[in-house]
Amino acid sequence: MAQLTVLGPRDWADGVAQRLAERLRREPRLRLCLPTGDTPSPVYERLVALNREGLAPFGQATIVLLDEYVGLPPDDPARCDARLRRELLDLLEPGPVTFHAISVDELAPDAAAEAHDAVAAEGLDLALVGLGLNGHVGFNEPGSTADSPTRAVDLAGESRRAATARYGAGAEPTRGITLGMARLLNATDVWLLVSGAQKATILQRTLVGPISADCPASLLRGHPRLRVLTEEGATAKLS
Repeated sequence: MAQLTVLGPRDWADGVAQRLAERLRREPRLRLCLPTGDTPSPVYERLVALNREGLAPFGQATIVLLDEYVGLPPDDPARCDARLRRELLDLLEPGPVTFHAISVDELAPDAAAEAHDAVAAEGLDLALVGLGLNGHVGFNEPGSTADSPTRAVDLAGESRRAATARYGAGAEPTRGITLGMARLLNATDVWLLVSGAQKATILQRTLVGPISADCPASLLRGHPRLRVLTEEGATAKLS
């Protein structure tokens, strides 16, 4: 059963960051999968502050990117690798010993997915993931199953629109590459990050609805060490 931690709106980002910083202090060589998006952004801001206080040591950590758009140029502001560098990695002192982006510029999509999966196959101690409004995890869109591999995917309409409307992409991407549900479920620990009242319906569906490919996030309930770190506004429909 998932471990549910509910935090107030003013405490949520700091609470997540403090817990991750504590994990880094215990395990400085942590192999960590990180997402991008509106949900983790305030967490990263707090992590940078903790890092500067010497409380979030990333210097020996390895960071593995969760997902990436296909077809956006390297300097596009919506690129996941560029955004993670901009919001976190380039602000750390020192930064992680290794950052594994997804080689969308050097390799064809299927080859890039295969290469990134090989990196993740070396082991993920902790995978942080967000919760999409349609239940996606990374770019594991509805229809993804527990054994879905790391792969190139066609993006759902919500994911395409978010790239331009929320993240400033110069063009609407139609494809992406994501660590598959199978690889995420193989991580030692998974933390599902949820914030905002707009996530209340999908969080209820994720935690108490049927476990189904229609809501890929619900598949995380099959992980023995799933932790849900949610802001209380997203819990309105949970009993």
